[in-house]
Amino acid sequence: MSADWAGGCPDPRTRTFLPPARVVWSTEGAAAPLRPEVLLRSATIQAMVHTPEPACVLAAGASIVLDYGRELHGGLRLVTADNQPRVGRLRLRFGESVSEVMGRPDNDHALHDMELDVPWQGVLDAGNTGFRFVRLDALGQDARVELRAALAQQVLRDLPYVGSFRCSDDRLNRIWDTGAYTVHLNMQEYVWDGIKRDRLVWLGDLHPEVRVICSVFDDDGVVPASLDLARDNTPLPGYINGISSYSLWWIIIQRDWFLHWGDAAYLAAQRPYLLGLLEQLSGCVAADGREQLPAHRFLDWPTSDDGDAVHAGLQGLLSWACGAGAELCGYLDEEDGARRFAALRGQLRQHVPDVAASKQATAMQVLGGLRHAAAANADVLGRDPCAGMSTFYGYYVLQARALAGDVAGALEVIRRYWGAMLDAGATTFWEDFDLAWTRNAGRIDELPAPGRDDLHADFGNYCYKGLRHSLCHGWAGGPTAWLTEHVLGLRPTAPGCRRLAVTPRLGDLDWAEGSLPTPLGPVQVSHRRAADGRVETRLELPDGMERDGAAGVD
Repeated sequence: MSADWAGGCPDPRTRTFLPPARVVWSTEGAAAPLRPEVLLRSATIQAMVHTPEPACVLAAGASIVLDYGRELHGGLRLVTADNQPRVGRLRLRFGESVSEVMGRPDNDHALHDMELDVPWQGVLDAGNTGFRFVRLDALGQDARVELRAALAQQVLRDLPYVGSFRCSDDRLNRIWDTGAYTVHLNMQEYVWDGIKRDRLVWLGDLHPEVRVICSVFDDDGVVPASLDLARDNTPLPGYINGISSYSLWWIIIQRDWFLHWGDAAYLAAQRPYLLGLLEQLSGCVAADGREQLPAHRFLDWPTSDDGDAVHAGLQGLLSWACGAGAELCGYLDEEDGARRFAALRGQLRQHVPDVAASKQATAMQVLGGLRHAAAANADVLGRDPCAGMSTFYGYYVLQARALAGDVAGALEVIRRYWGAMLDAGATTFWEDFDLAWTRNAGRIDELPAPGRDDLHADFGNYCYKGLRHSLCHGWAGGPTAWLTEHVLGLRPTAPGCRRLAVTPRLGDLDWAEGSLPTPLGPVQVSHRRAADGRVETRLELPDGMERDGAAGVD
């Protein structure tokens, strides 16, 4: 029976079984697990009769915490032995940090804390979430669970990393890799915001993820599917996700996606919705150029309590979106639509609100053409550069600083801000982060220590307080896209990457090299700083692509 005939939907993802890398903690004395080392070397996925090797035994009071080495999406497979009583019972906790499995994990969006009956001589699959750590507790006075294996089930799209990045600073290499992996984990049936919490398609959050996907992966359909899901679930005059700015991000993403992949048929299918949004947005600009977007008005969480910053940022974002809309209408031969979007943008530029030292609002005004990049960098973005950042809008701060020519300053922010998450044990980037959290905190891959802050449980804000905080959020992967675009200097200037700007800016780096996926095939590039300071570039373009722009820019 075919999936289509049955009304089913094929799953684009694959499943891989992984044994734990180490035992983080276990009970001691009479309640200690027996033979926990079995779990570290066993990769069996099938229960068997009369197995020669003794199993790991969790008896009454026994608990164990397993570390699978890196953040994963999926669940757990428990394989039990033939000496176990007919039914055992376990408490199972998934966590993105050790403190999460040692506490009471949040059960929003996916279950992370559950009690389970475990079959005798069988297999139990449990869980569907984001995690790195698992805690198992034997339940009941007569408990006895015999485990031949406790395997993580990694579920994600099996995609080659066509894009790549390497440079003379290994910290930046790790950051590029981590951002790519963070977004890859969130490429499930659709592109999600987080794999533990916010397993949803949020359009604003999607933009940095799309920029990373264009830098790393070929088009496998997940981005158009996500864009269409949001569009089809939001008939006009609604705003996507109930947030007016998120419909603006839909326009910007459509422009970025078409510029990179050049799918004219897909873009043509967006025409009615795009022109309908134009009608709505035309009523959101006052005569004096002031944006009047309706509620819910949102940039990112750290600015959400500052109405002045939100207004200043939305002014820039709406101008940016109108520019993207005019470009899309041009590609669609919609001359009237292009003219009207451009006129709206010109009207918005008549009003430039005070940014009140908000880096997020400042970046939006730079990207929207309302504020000069160099002045914004000197006055706001370059001052105490890691303060007031967020993992979401941090990407746009980096973009604005690049427009100001301050690549060295942006690289230092990437090293300090995103790099500090790696220093704390992260293998993916987080929903939010503040360097101040780390002053007296332990690592997320260690047991909480007396007298030290718990980096996961003690911090967070707004909707992500404590253990609800997601430690794998796709919107945080922006440095991956930024390093490809600005250090490698690879940027499409014609739809489908038919023309590609190659303008490397190495900052304080000695060399950088990498690749970029395009619909014409991958681009390969290598930059080296010569003894006289000039940047020498070697470039391999696929057939059908032209170079646009001079090399050697630093």
